[in-house]
Amino acid sequence: MHADLLFTGGAVLTPEGRTATTVAVTGDRVTAVGDDGVRELAGPRTEVVDLAGGLLLPGFQDAHVHPVPAGLELTQCDLTGTRTAEDTLAAVRAYALAHPEREWILGGGWSMEAFEGGTPTKELLDAVVPDRPVYLPNRDHHGAWVNSRALALAGITRDTPDPADGRIERDASGEPSGTLQEGAMELVGRLAPAATQADRLAALLHAQRALHALGITAWQDALVGGYLGLDDPSQAYRTAARDGSLTARVVGALWWDRERGAEQIPELVERRDALSHGRFRAGSVKLMLDGVAESGTAALLDPYLDGCGCATANRGTSFVDAARLPEYVTRLDALGFQCHFHALGDRAVRDALDAIEAARAANGPSDTRPHLAHLQVVHPDDVPRFARLGATANIQPLWAAHEPQMDELTIPFLGPERATWQYPFGSLLRSGATLAAGSDWPVSSPDPLQGIHVAVNRVQPGGTGPVFLPDERVALAQALTAYTAGSAYVNHLDETGRVSAGALADLVVLDRDPFAGAPEEIAGTRVLRTYVGGELVHTAD
Repeated sequence: MHADLLFTGGAVLTPEGRTATTVAVTGDRVTAVGDDGVRELAGPRTEVVDLAGGLLLPGFQDAHVHPVPAGLELTQCDLTGTRTAEDTLAAVRAYALAHPEREWILGGGWSMEAFEGGTPTKELLDAVVPDRPVYLPNRDHHGAWVNSRALALAGITRDTPDPADGRIERDASGEPSGTLQEGAMELVGRLAPAATQADRLAALLHAQRALHALGITAWQDALVGGYLGLDDPSQAYRTAARDGSLTARVVGALWWDRERGAEQIPELVERRDALSHGRFRAGSVKLMLDGVAESGTAALLDPYLDGCGCATANRGTSFVDAARLPEYVTRLDALGFQCHFHALGDRAVRDALDAIEAARAANGPSDTRPHLAHLQVVHPDDVPRFARLGATANIQPLWAAHEPQMDELTIPFLGPERATWQYPFGSLLRSGATLAAGSDWPVSSPDPLQGIHVAVNRVQPGGTGPVFLPDERVALAQALTAYTAGSAYVNHLDETGRVSAGALADLVVLDRDPFAGAPEEIAGTRVLRTYVGGELVHTAD
């Protein structure tokens, strides 16, 4: 039988390494992998793709991403490219002037390091948008910047108490200053006009095109549900899966409502059954255990330090009761759900691992493949527990580098010893853990090649500064595996993540072989073609 597709003229990354030069695809499967002999499968109707010295590898998979909010932000006040307060305010002003018809100014993506203490004030926004409410989440989406009009509409005053799961930043006189952290975001976010179903579907398809252009063939949506004003992508996935416009393979992580307990589990079962269709499966549950280090809400075993290096009373925020978490995880695991944990601080990481250990003890071995995302601070005692418990380390490599948010808003408040426990990719691998990888887009760039660059170099693309914890660097092959086979494992897509006979033909063509160049040049690699099941879903031609 002649092949439908034949890739030749470059290197092929197989599970054994770069051991092949030619790959044949028939239908949606890889049918042969080898050298020039595979060319005999070419027939008169075979499309021959010249790799031109580039690299063919499995499609990238993002193990933690938010495509619908990202797609929506791209059509709103997108601040992801701004780095200074002046540039950020200029972008907000320009967007407001260009959209006088918008009742609210929505969007987000501003950088905390652009503002003193990472907490911009309402007065700055009032100066550029005095007449309409403004609600702009920051880059990590754990805080939001609002103006006086938004605070007034929400009824937030000096007398408004902080919610249990958040904080209203206040000035020296006790007045709300304009930044809302974590659960306090909802005080304003719930008032903002929601996107329509048509908007969400369009955002999903826009984001899908962007992800395919980066070589991403599958992902895990890390928040399927409603949370702090973010748009629930459930119906967008349901529609796209049923009408065939969802070309990627997607796992949805159903949101665990942290204000409730085990009584929500039957509803999660119903949602899993109702939403799963075609290329979309809702088989995971997202449990957000803590916040982020920059705002002091990541849950730590020992207190944060203050600006003088002294211990404070703050150990961060646990959004789910650690005493109840083992019960929840055990019940979810028994029902076949995968648990997808947001765990940044070392206390949150330990709580998640303790819960997985309890589930293993109660239920015995299972194939639910729990994973912990972010892993900013991991106590050394907990590193070997990942392999022992079968918990995958879901890393976001772009964050593991020196940059202002790390150097100014994080390291001083962790202290010298704890700062060395950050993003321990190398230690996790050496302990036998499985790594998966993702971006958390729109928090950071969804480009896997940029993430791979940082995982290998521990320096940002284009950066020349000091290497961030050099012992935690990983090899290029290990980083690529995390973004392919590792994430495929987390997503239960066992017929993907590898180039081998019989595997699904989810494939990416790169413009060069990054193994042949210097590690400092990895981020310069570009995706030329992306295939899902043998179907071309992106070409740079």
